[in-house]
Amino acid sequence: MKNASLYARFAKSASRFCGRPRVFTFAVLLIVAWLVTGPLFGFSDTWQLVINTGTTIITFLMVFLIQNTQNRDTEAIQIKLDELIRATQGAHNALLDLEDIEEQSLDAFRQRYRALAASARAELNQGRQDTGTPEP
Repeated sequence: MKNASLYARFAKSASRFCGRPRVFTFAVLLIVAWLVTGPLFGFSDTWQLVINTGTTIITFLMVFLIQNTQNRDTEAIQIKLDELIRATQGAHNALLDLEDIEEQSLDAFRQRYRALAASARAELNQGRQDTGTPEP
């Protein structure tokens, strides 16, 4: 983690912090407090603008934090899956790093595995097992 950028460390920490129940409870209480102050301010345009501006700014910033965290998590999962494919005897190494191939090639792989799934379901419907590898 030493080499992680300042932004990556901040995004990870902020995402963890903001995902806690206490932070959600605080946000709900903040909105309740805003609602309670409505009559005090006569439900004015300024009163409404405060919550609209605050929530817009928070949402805008959180989108970037969440996206950063999601990108890192997805990449880590892909690397782990690639390692499982690489380390599994009989696995197809062509399936490594599929997220970077062209859509047409990805569709070809998808069709192949859909056909395998359909075949396995047909076997199950006939009372057979669907375990093992389909290749001879």
